[in-house]
Amino acid sequence: MTNPIDALLAEKGMLLADGATGTNLFAMGLAAGEAPELWNTADPDKIVALHQGFVDAGADIILTNSFGGTRQRLKLHNAQERVHELNKAAAEIARRVADRADRKVIVAGSIGPTGELLEPLGAMTYAEAVEAFAEQIEGLKAGGADVAWIETMSAPDEIRAAAEAAIRVGLPYTYTASFDTAGRSMMGLHPKDIHGVAQGMAELPVAVGANCGVGASDILSSLLDMTEAAPEATVIVKGNCGIPEFRGAEIYYSGTPELMGDYARLAIDAGAKIIGGCCGTSFVHLKAIRDAIDSHVKAARPTVEDVVARIGPMRNKPANESGVPSGERRERRRRG
Repeated sequence: MTNPIDALLAEKGMLLADGATGTNLFAMGLAAGEAPELWNTADPDKIVALHQGFVDAGADIILTNSFGGTRQRLKLHNAQERVHELNKAAAEIARRVADRADRKVIVAGSIGPTGELLEPLGAMTYAEAVEAFAEQIEGLKAGGADVAWIETMSAPDEIRAAAEAAIRVGLPYTYTASFDTAGRSMMGLHPKDIHGVAQGMAELPVAVGANCGVGASDILSSLLDMTEAAPEATVIVKGNCGIPEFRGAEIYYSGTPELMGDYARLAIDAGAKIIGGCCGTSFVHLKAIRDAIDSHVKAARPTVEDVVARIGPMRNKPANESGVPSGERRERRRRG
């Protein structure tokens, strides 16, 4: 398979992925409970504006508006028969924006969880998950996506199902997990084990990493675990813009452009090769990350203590290998 990420990394050394989809679409008028994917056909100009804003901010990779594009997720909006149409439209919109940029911009087909639990915890079989993801990825490929971008996952089996689907359809793939539960994913995956999830598959991932979670400090801690386990791997980090805070009925994110710039500098020093933002990350925040990447002089690898001192306290209680919160980190949280 053609691997556009490695080619662009060889040219630039470090890549900037885009920022938030949902948060920015809410700012454009998306209603709570409304499926963003429906805007690919109902209001495509706003999706164009989303991608263009990130390209103008300096993104090297833009993610299609297709995170909830499996039939299981679209069924919640009576759109389960529109999987191919909506995913193809999502990729076509991003492709148009990327192709008119004055530099190479990669279109990554966003693939989120189905929302179903796989057997034995749930009713969905592994084969059914593969079929669901393959249906989505066929649409993304038809619309011009360069790579399948599997994200915000918690279950290793679901990651493998999506990866198998990408291989079947013929797209290179990446995957990221959300380490939002005591330093692990909700289904118990530890950051250091992210590299082995696709072991034995016919094609290995282009890159792996972490996205979303609970805050910049926590995801940088996960990044340190991932790069320590595999220093030569191409690792993605796409953290939330600070901490979500409720103000009345609205959610705000505490991260400033300055904080996100410092997050990017620490991520570079911690070994990330692809850096971006997740929930709450606006065009302004992404431009600050771009500037930080372009101006940063590589420094010593940070420790978790360095991260906490510069970004703020961790919000999650990381666990030791037995899954029990570690005394050392518990004490660190009290000091923070």
